[in-house]
Amino acid sequence: MSLLKSWQLRARLTHLFERAMKNWAWILLIVGALFVRVLATQKDWVENNYTHGIYPLISRIQRYLFGWLPLSIGDWIYGALSVIILLKTAWFFRDLVLKKINRATLVSGLQQLIFFFLFVYVFFNLGWGLNYNRQGIAKQLSLQTDSFSVNQLDTLTRFLLQRANYFRSQEQKGIRQQLKRKKNLFLQAQISFDSAAIQFPFLKMQAPSIKPSLYSYMGNYLGFQGYYNPFTGEGQVNTTIPIFVQPFVTTHEMAHQIGFAKESEANFVGYLVCRKSPNLFFRYSAYLDMYLYAHGLLYQLDSTRATSINSSLSKLVAKDILALKQFYQRYKNPLEDWIMVGYDYFLQANQQPQGKYSYGQVTGWLLAWVRKEGWDAL
Repeated sequence: MSLLKSWQLRARLTHLFERAMKNWAWILLIVGALFVRVLATQKDWVENNYTHGIYPLISRIQRYLFGWLPLSIGDWIYGALSVIILLKTAWFFRDLVLKKINRATLVSGLQQLIFFFLFVYVFFNLGWGLNYNRQGIAKQLSLQTDSFSVNQLDTLTRFLLQRANYFRSQEQKGIRQQLKRKKNLFLQAQISFDSAAIQFPFLKMQAPSIKPSLYSYMGNYLGFQGYYNPFTGEGQVNTTIPIFVQPFVTTHEMAHQIGFAKESEANFVGYLVCRKSPNLFFRYSAYLDMYLYAHGLLYQLDSTRATSINSSLSKLVAKDILALKQFYQRYKNPLEDWIMVGYDYFLQANQQPQGKYSYGQVTGWLLAWVRKEGWDAL
């Protein structure tokens, strides 16, 4: 990029921020941020009025606007923002080296940074993030996540493995190849939601917007299987991960779309949806994931018991687990660890004190479901 073009781009970006940062805009954002903090303390109001009133309207508008497009608009937006942030950072350090930084420049830069984060904070929460503060699946299914013993976790882990072994043995020939076509994968996910909504009406999904992420290969190095974009309502799936993981990841992201923000709840909803799927491969995907979460937790509490369960793995399931481990090992890198640290803080800041380990708390929901409905319902 030539110096002239670089200067012109910088001038345009600065002018854009200056136009946005009018006094009324600051007032609106500050009031909006305070409003969000007050609402976040009112779980009943959030559940009854936001999650089941305001948010469904917002999400449907988002999905109708962007869902029909084949490419992820959210990925493009994040890409553009990343470029802008990198450029402005590079310009700052260049000016610092050239000693062009003065107090006025620092104040202006700080104002732009605060304005940007205020804008993101308010729109993130009003557009989706308040769902972190709802009562959630506990109220909808009348579940109570009590503490559980190692024996109960051991029983759950063995039960989930039995189901995973069974559904892996029932796998139809060619189904993996069929679901590698993204259109088929996402269609089956929608059919699975429709089936689950018969028993659980609150899982009704209208105007789905689930897409392959443009950054799937990058995601392997950054450590993500999928993500939900709250600004466009799109669910992104990393379609380069092993195919037997993709059905569960897809339903997990769709659970975020209908207002289940917490990761453990999105995992549980994904399980409920896959369990009701007419596609047996979707059931296998969910039971395998649930087994891996339960087994991982059991290993932390009693490694001897967890290790003994490995002898019950069918050869086919063991083969898939080995392929998954090899996949993650292939992309393991130091950057992923730093990304996970940041993500951990993000989850903790959004009502999930366990951070990245919140995903594994789905075992608590599974055991709560068993206490309420019995093992046959699992």
